[in-house]
Amino acid sequence: MKTRLLRKTGFAALVAGLIATSATSALAEKILRLANDLSYGGSESLDPISPNRFYEVNDLLYDRLIRQGPGGTPVPDLALDWSSNDAATEWTLHLRPGVTFHDGSEFDAADVKYSLERINDPALESPVAAVLGIIDTVEIVDPLTVVIKLSSPHSGIPLLLYDYRVRMIAEGSGGTIEETGNGTGPFILESYDPESTTELVANANYWGGAPMIDGITFNAIPDSEARNQAMMAGLIDMNSLTRDQEPLYANNADFVLQQFPTGGWFGIVFITDEAPFDDPRVRKALRIAADRQEMMELLVGAGNAQLTCDSPVRFDDPYRAHLECPQDIEGAKALLAEAGYPDGIDVDVYTSDLEPGMVSFLEVYQQQVAEAGIRVNMRVAPADGYWDDIWWYKNCVTSWGERPADQFLNEAYRTDADWNESHFANAEYDALLDKARMTLDPEEARGYYVAAQEILFEEGGTFIPYQEDGRRVLSSRVSGIPAAESDYIEWNKVDIAEN
Repeated sequence: MKTRLLRKTGFAALVAGLIATSATSALAEKILRLANDLSYGGSESLDPISPNRFYEVNDLLYDRLIRQGPGGTPVPDLALDWSSNDAATEWTLHLRPGVTFHDGSEFDAADVKYSLERINDPALESPVAAVLGIIDTVEIVDPLTVVIKLSSPHSGIPLLLYDYRVRMIAEGSGGTIEETGNGTGPFILESYDPESTTELVANANYWGGAPMIDGITFNAIPDSEARNQAMMAGLIDMNSLTRDQEPLYANNADFVLQQFPTGGWFGIVFITDEAPFDDPRVRKALRIAADRQEMMELLVGAGNAQLTCDSPVRFDDPYRAHLECPQDIEGAKALLAEAGYPDGIDVDVYTSDLEPGMVSFLEVYQQQVAEAGIRVNMRVAPADGYWDDIWWYKNCVTSWGERPADQFLNEAYRTDADWNESHFANAEYDALLDKARMTLDPEEARGYYVAAQEILFEEGGTFIPYQEDGRRVLSSRVSGIPAAESDYIEWNKVDIAEN
């Protein structure tokens, strides 16, 4: 029977569980201790394309073909190079030789074909299909060469392939991947229990070089404050932070604080196919009533984030629409009156202490929009299972990491996309994305992407006020995790000093 370290118990139970876990791995010299947030309530999957992917662990088990490098540019991972035909309908990838899976089998073109074509299996309901559904077939040229054939032109395939879920698994392994975690990554699955403890051991045959540590242990800690307490008590070795938590670690030689720019953000999702949010006037009123600048300064501090007008696209992405959206209380009141709510509107919105800052984010929004007659009833849901039970079904606080423009705009807002959390449906918007994908002219493509983001500001169901820098705290014993332009970590280069 699975045991949850922190569901209905407190920090004392968490400490006991972590100490017990540490005792079982006492013989290992270098074990990095991390936490998983149990955000899927125990249904976390080792299948990298699952809607409930166990992202903290999957990042360590599997590799991409192409990953994001400095400045957002694509760099090699399992694919050494790539090129397209003139029409951008076919992309040729040359693969890295000498790579093996954890079970000892060789990685080759057949595995790429299987992994990419599997994304479009309707039975799997993978959200990645909204991004890479344009892949028609993958042709094997030789064991280390594949040609990706598209149903329509797309000049940005390399950017889409560094999606964090597009990981390579062995040919034919889809039926067992949830149990085995058999990838080519730097760590190998030793034991798997997302509700309690998951253990990984170093892959001595990793193509990028054997890891410097012996293993990584994950303990399920669904509550962000409990994770913070575990970090302060020295029970885990790395954790994300809010600005308010940083002073707890400042000037303490046992910890190292890091901050780095990302395109990640919190937002508030309003379900657009349910009344009264099926009226775009109501949705816009709910978004323009907030003071984004004040919200940013209160929650993360000036200079630690970049304002956005409900566009999910990273501030420095070439396809980002740069719009203006000052607080407009009178405009929000007028829109609500036109929609039949002259006396204001009552709105239920859910949040959770799943990630640091999610509750305070909604609290500030609630206070700001009250002047426009928007009465927000804040509902705090359990962290355990938040993404399964609340997200998608309710108006709620959401959280996203950065993605390229094309991926974000298709995955999160295209009609019927699996992760279209606001249920947004707009044929004109979809058509703009189709046109952007088909053109090989970057400036023409930019025009379509910008127009799509303008539609989101006028009619969309997601309030996004700013994109926040990432923050984390490390044990001073940990090395090899530099603060950088993204949160990408070369895990085989991470080390931890012995106690």
